[in-house]
Amino acid sequence: MANLYEYVPPEAGSEHVEVLLQNGGVRIERIVSVSARTDWYDQSEDEWVVLLDGSAELEFETGSVTLRRGDMLLLEAHRRHRVRSTSENALWLAVFVKGRV
Repeated sequence: MANLYEYVPPEAGSEHVEVLLQNGGVRIERIVSVSARTDWYDQSEDEWVVLLDGSAELEFETGSVTLRRGDMLLLEAHRRHRVRSTSENALWLAVFVKGRV
């Protein structure tokens, strides 16, 4: 047993990714972001993400979206994106799926 909300936050300006479950073509990650910004991602998997705490701004080649606590988003495979910014306490749950969701 574990608690999703019990973690040690990373240093300011970074993220910590922890794989919680991996089974076949599915991977579930807890991502903790502290005032983070990332490089561009171009993933081969679909990613469904929910922001459990805090706020974040994701940038796409066609614009950006601001997420707040409880917001969910499907990032289809090869949709280039990056984290433009997060609050000091952003907590994500991400589910990666190989193939089409």
